[in-house]
Amino acid sequence: MAESSVRRNRLRVWYRPMTMRDSGEGHRVATPLELLFDLCFVVAVAQAAAGLHHAIAENHIGHGVLSFGMVFFAIWWGWLNFSWFASSFDTDDVLYRLVTLVQIAGGLTVAAGVSSAFEGDFRIMVAGYVLMRLAMVVQWLRAARTDPRCRPAALRYAVGITIVQILWIVRLGLPESLGLPSFLVLLVAELAVPVIAERKRWTGWHPHHIAERYGLFTIIVLGESILGATTAVKEGLDEGEHTGSLISLAAAGLVLLFSLWWLYFDQPGHIRLEKAKNLFTVASWGYGHYLIFASAAALGAGLEVAVDYDTHTGHVASLPAAMATTVPVAIYLLSVWLMHIGPSNECRPIAIGFPVTAVLVLAASFTPAPIHLTAGLAAALVVLTVVATHGEPAPGAASGDAAAES
Repeated sequence: MAESSVRRNRLRVWYRPMTMRDSGEGHRVATPLELLFDLCFVVAVAQAAAGLHHAIAENHIGHGVLSFGMVFFAIWWGWLNFSWFASSFDTDDVLYRLVTLVQIAGGLTVAAGVSSAFEGDFRIMVAGYVLMRLAMVVQWLRAARTDPRCRPAALRYAVGITIVQILWIVRLGLPESLGLPSFLVLLVAELAVPVIAERKRWTGWHPHHIAERYGLFTIIVLGESILGATTAVKEGLDEGEHTGSLISLAAAGLVLLFSLWWLYFDQPGHIRLEKAKNLFTVASWGYGHYLIFASAAALGAGLEVAVDYDTHTGHVASLPAAMATTVPVAIYLLSVWLMHIGPSNECRPIAIGFPVTAVLVLAASFTPAPIHLTAGLAAALVVLTVVATHGEPAPGAASGDAAAES
């Protein structure tokens, strides 16, 4: 009997039936494999931010913003699909790990193709993206095989993802004039697959686990912004000029990034998911984070543009240089407000403070010190948030309930 038990334990390491996990499972946290996944994907985020920085610095703003939005979608969508699937079906056996490593390889291939994509050549990026997404199909087929409860949804996922990947490959052969329209069509198709697949039954994702995964990725993207800005400041200081302005800019950048971290995590992210009664609420929360992640990544590029402007190494005027930072911050504040706070939040100073601050941040673009004012406004919003919620018995609980209903 002891030998039989050992054999069963060894078998469970190699293979476990892929069935939906309990959405109320206790102590559910991110796994080391998920953390490795995030770490590798932030390489692609860094490449996208670098491409945006270069485009803005060379005064190719429209092209840079559009390319960044397209590239970041591929990165974000691959991360999102893995995270929600893992929350529902993570078995952590050998097969699951190997398929996930293939997805990571696809993500790194996407990162390798980012610079070419900014120049209009999407072949490398599409190759990595399709590899990443077809690995996801393997996972869904495995779930369909071993869990009858989710088989219809899993098969819809597998078929939908496969069809869209074929269309991404076909898109490479279309005329350049159809590049943007075809991208938008396929973007909508990608977003529609989960909605169609789960229209009758949700998969068993874990609200706390999903909120933690989103929070961790927010931290990683903000960290990438800190790294990019720090590198730019260091390069400026190495030249031995503009030392005072660069140190001042670095201090303002740190205050800004610390404030954005504080504002995101001040409200518990899982409450809206726990209170969700329909797929629209869940999808709006999950999809809406594209704006949070993208704006956080773009902020790093904006701070690098500010360094270029202060050191006179860029080719962009003062207003676009300022808006490279203020616009991402404003989008971030509005997105966090919509995802975590809600316009009907019971704490009126917070409910009003976020959108008002976002407007003031945009207005700061027209001032002589836009980065410093933006940092001051973000810090003031943190102070307002702390004061407004001081003494609450359960911080964020009432406001989270209101946000879930909004």
